[in-house]
Amino acid sequence: MNRVTIQANPNLNSPIISPEIQGQFAEHLGHCIYGGIWVGEESDIPHTRGIRNDVVDALRAIRVPVIRWPGGCFADEYHWRDGIGPRDQRPSIYNSHWGGVVENNHFGTHEFFDLCEQVGCDPYVCGNVGSGTVQEMQQWVEYITSPADSPMANLRRKNGREAPWKLTYFGVGNESWGCGGHMRPEYYADLFRRYNTYVRTYGAHKIQRVACGPNVADYAWTETLMREAKDHMDGLSLHSYTLLDQKWPPSGSSTEFETREWFSILESALQMEHLIGEHSKIMDQSDPDLKVSLVVDEWGTWYPSEPGTNPGFLFQQNTLRDAIVASLHLDIFHRHCERVRMANIAQMVNVLQAMILTDGPNMVLTPTYHVFEMYAGHQGAQRIDLAVECDTLHALPSVSATASEKHGVVLVCLTCLDPQNGREVEVAGLGVGLELQKAKVLTASTMQSHNTFESPSLVQPCDAEVGVCNDLLSLTLSPMSVTSIYLRVKS
Repeated sequence: MNRVTIQANPNLNSPIISPEIQGQFAEHLGHCIYGGIWVGEESDIPHTRGIRNDVVDALRAIRVPVIRWPGGCFADEYHWRDGIGPRDQRPSIYNSHWGGVVENNHFGTHEFFDLCEQVGCDPYVCGNVGSGTVQEMQQWVEYITSPADSPMANLRRKNGREAPWKLTYFGVGNESWGCGGHMRPEYYADLFRRYNTYVRTYGAHKIQRVACGPNVADYAWTETLMREAKDHMDGLSLHSYTLLDQKWPPSGSSTEFETREWFSILESALQMEHLIGEHSKIMDQSDPDLKVSLVVDEWGTWYPSEPGTNPGFLFQQNTLRDAIVASLHLDIFHRHCERVRMANIAQMVNVLQAMILTDGPNMVLTPTYHVFEMYAGHQGAQRIDLAVECDTLHALPSVSATASEKHGVVLVCLTCLDPQNGREVEVAGLGVGLELQKAKVLTASTMQSHNTFESPSLVQPCDAEVGVCNDLLSLTLSPMSVTSIYLRVKS
């Protein structure tokens, strides 16, 4: 069995891993909102004010830090006034992007902020630039955040909310290079400057404004936005999905694949490292002080929808392969956490690489959910730099790793990319007097293993064996696995 050596290099000046790196994304798409989060106040499914209790409990358990809403492509056709007031008086809308279904707008601004308060996370609202007006955006922000005796604040009060909400993040448009208007970067930069002017801070909390950034490797878009608008933004978004053979449209299958497809997907996932590095270089030229965050607010695997489902609903199963994809991305975000300070996996419930799947009253947690659970301890912790020496498979590293420290507790996460053979691993340099607190491993008998409503616990973490001697950590990684190790360090 090949051996892997990892040298830790703790540094008091290392950056903090932003909790928002484990952010979520909930779009009006398929059954993400309706049936996944919202069941309504008349439902027999246990809920609090129409929001599913089981889903909220699951999200709280992984300490979800932020949720992005209402899209996605849906955001640039969403008019917020349709989603306020008595629900029986709200107009229905046609979702032209996703499935051609009619939605009743029962989940709107008040319901979204209620969801965030129940989960205990920050809201990230994406505004309508593609088909909306400056006035519409300005009034939405006022409605949400103003404490004043003003028309929009009073409308909010009339609809049952006296105190303003805290709006932490606001996206000025979504994918303006595509479904959000097919704009040129120069044109969008001017629009951003205009619309952003009216995303005002009405209360005590400053809103962090996120500009629409590039599609995958569109470096010219990043160059233009940083040149023309960097002084007006707090973040620049990046969208990049993991695709079979790195080709659009999505191909393959989420559950029926062999070794070639395993490595193809993992290779695509690892391209995020290069993308972030190249976009960061461009941002560094005009923003050396790292004032503008790179916000990866759409990422994850994208396969053709499951057979027998509405293709526009983007429902796909979630296997051990997707769990590996998730851990690889989080490792990359950690390595670049000086610049990457928020990321939002697509999507939270029932869509693409979801945390949770629901079917009526039933709920199942996916392998990807369990990775987020295992990585939760990295939130707000100080990164520990790691030098990993390992063999390669299909030109990919056999092992990926990340580590952090918070309040004297070190969390080490190790991913084995090899679907057939494990690895002997030694980690040195974490500190003197290591004391093992707990260790978990996520793996399964096959690459295609996934949780279903009939077998909801097929892929879940179990205890792992780890050896600790002075400052040396040693263990055998299972094939195709993610392992998390919590340690107390004396010095």
